[in-house]
Amino acid sequence: MGKKQTILLVDDHTLFREGLKAIIGRNPAYEVVAEAGRGDVALRLAHEHRPRLALIDISLPDQSGIEVTLRLKRELPRTAVLIVTMHSKIDYIVSAFRAGASGFVTKDSAPERLLQAIDIVLQGETFLDSAVSQQVLARLAGVVSMPGARPDAAYETLTPREQEIFALLAEGHPPRHIAERLFISPKTVENHRSRILQKLGLRSSLELIRYAARVGIIDLDLWKE
Repeated sequence: MGKKQTILLVDDHTLFREGLKAIIGRNPAYEVVAEAGRGDVALRLAHEHRPRLALIDISLPDQSGIEVTLRLKRELPRTAVLIVTMHSKIDYIVSAFRAGASGFVTKDSAPERLLQAIDIVLQGETFLDSAVSQQVLARLAGVVSMPGARPDAAYETLTPREQEIFALLAEGHPPRHIAERLFISPKTVENHRSRILQKLGLRSSLELIRYAARVGIIDLDLWKE
C-alpha cells in the first residue's frame, strides 16, 4: 500500500469527531493525524502536520470555519479543505468555496457520501453535496471557476443581505432599482451601502467595483468602454 492520505479534523464536538474518525477508518488509505476543536489550534496543527486534507466545520468557538479555511489556504495551499457542517444556506456554501474550500458536505449525509467527498477532493476535484439546490449551483458557477479570484477575509464579515446588496451595487444597479428588486426602501439600501463601505474600508462606488473585481464577484472587463 502506498503512502496514506493524511487528514486533519476540525470540529468542536468531540463525539462528532469520533464519529468522523470511525467513518474515515473504513478506508485504509486515509489516516487522521490530528484533530482540533478551535480554529487557532487547527491552524497550528495544520502547520505541524501538513495534512493533505482538512475537514472543517463552519461553527467553531473562536472563529468561523470559513475564516480558518481562508487562512489555511493562504498559508498551506497544498492542503485541500472539505467543509462538513450542519449549515446548508446558499451564502455559507458560496462563502466556503470563495474562501478556498474544494468540497461541501452536510452533517446529515450518509457515511458513504462523506467518503466519496473525501476521495473526490483528494483527487483535486470539487465536490458539492447533491442535497443543495440548483440555485446554489448557479451561484457557485461564478465562484469556483472564477479565474484570478482572491478570497478576502473582510468580505466574509458582511452579512448575507449585505453580500447580496454588495453584488448588486458592484454590477452597477442604482439603489432605487435594488430597493425595488429586494422589496426594501431606498433608504435601507443606502444604510446597507454605508455599512458595506465601512466594513470593507472603501470610500467610493469606484473602489467598491474594483474591490468586487479583485475578489471575483464581478468581471472588471464588463466595465470597460
